[in-house]
Amino acid sequence: MAGVGQRLEIRQGQGLVMTPQLQQAIKLLQLSNVELAEYCEQELERNPILERDDREHSGDGEHEIVEAAAKKETLDGELAREDFSKVADLDRESHDNMYDGDQPSAGPAASSTPLTDWSTVRSGNAFDGDEDLLESTVADGGTLKDHLLEQVTIAALPADMRLIALQLIDSIDEAGYLRADLGEMAERLGVPLCDIEEVLRVVHGFDPVGVGARDLAECLALQLKAQNRYDPAIAALLTRLDLVARRDLSALTQLCGVEVEDVTDMIAEIRGLTPKPGLAFHSEPVQPVVPDVFVRVGSDGGWAIELNTDTLPRLLVNSRYYAQVSKGARDKESKNYLAECLNNANWLVKSLDQRARTILKVASEIVRQQDGFLTYGVRHLRPLNLRTVADAIGMHESTVSRVTSNKYIATPRGLFELKYFFTASIQAVNGQEAHSAEAVRDRIREMIENEQPIEILSDDRIVSLLTADGVNIARRTVAKYRESMRIPSSVERRRLKGGPDVVSAAR
Repeated sequence: MAGVGQRLEIRQGQGLVMTPQLQQAIKLLQLSNVELAEYCEQELERNPILERDDREHSGDGEHEIVEAAAKKETLDGELAREDFSKVADLDRESHDNMYDGDQPSAGPAASSTPLTDWSTVRSGNAFDGDEDLLESTVADGGTLKDHLLEQVTIAALPADMRLIALQLIDSIDEAGYLRADLGEMAERLGVPLCDIEEVLRVVHGFDPVGVGARDLAECLALQLKAQNRYDPAIAALLTRLDLVARRDLSALTQLCGVEVEDVTDMIAEIRGLTPKPGLAFHSEPVQPVVPDVFVRVGSDGGWAIELNTDTLPRLLVNSRYYAQVSKGARDKESKNYLAECLNNANWLVKSLDQRARTILKVASEIVRQQDGFLTYGVRHLRPLNLRTVADAIGMHESTVSRVTSNKYIATPRGLFELKYFFTASIQAVNGQEAHSAEAVRDRIREMIENEQPIEILSDDRIVSLLTADGVNIARRTVAKYRESMRIPSSVERRRLKGGPDVVSAAR
């Protein structure tokens, strides 16, 4: 048997090699403007060669921007040709192919046309004023917990009762509801359950009224008791809030033992209550959405597209400082550290510039594709996917996906996330041009909003109307779109709008 010898072989192969700098550039693409600002602040603290460009404000022209070192392949080429979704050490984005289905998952950040809010009906909640409640939130008024702790001090409870009250307050969420099991709390504290319930009754008397409730019915009952409006009829009504949400007047009249008019008055009364009393004290500031791109009507009648320069970090490389400190570097470790800082600073400045130009390029192509939407409205929104934009601008789909993540564009029709313009297509009748799924959703919404109580549109009837209008759509797709907009079924809408069948049944 011949011995195994050693030999030297040369093999040629191809592989995907990603430098840390290129990974950084890819990461910057998918950051929102707020996250990018935080990232740049961290880099400014970490890298002594980087400085914030304040020359416009201070007039200090001492520093100069150093261009990044020339690369064998530019960042433009790397972003355009590589399939970054295959790199194992990068975050894989689940939304790269999210628009292949028949329903887009991205919605408008803001719409020029208000939509009917059916969410209170679908969730069993009979209220429609949560938006106003959120808008009235006072950011600097203290937290709900602080407000309740102040009242514990005023209540002057005994030491053991005070400890129980503190435990209960710790278990109250930001909406004002108690999210704890009283039996488990009693066992943990080593006290009788009746003591926990006694202290909870004290907490129920705190402001805001309804705080510490364990469910919606109890929250409403506490508010009605405070107004001296809690009677047996309304107590029975609160036991079946699902019937209130469906506005099943016939069942409610039997349950409460009153007339239809009395049930209607009680429903109107509880709609005036606050279902989430704790939100008025929620102190976390709401981060406003700042657009990354502006679209305006140009002087030539076209669309003028420009970046929001206020969201772009302005960084520069202080080459003079680098020259000074590098002269004093004696050991090899210090020189390597300074060289690394300089390279990282150069690459970051170039990556930020590349990020801005890529966003502008993608936004410009989206505006070109969706010119009909910007001119005429959502009915003219065209079907669009990542590949179409990527092919048009010579980049990879994953790059376009990262660019459109958490980026917003301000248009004459409102503020939208860039993802909003990527919608699935629905086939047209007789081979005509396909329709955008978002445009079809808008048609369904408008049909339902304009329907009359005497003629509620079923899903089948909506399919017939859309087919006559040239849209080839299935009934299950109509039902899916309707449910995604939180619009009830035709049976529930007939009850809500007081159709003839409901009125006659109630009588």
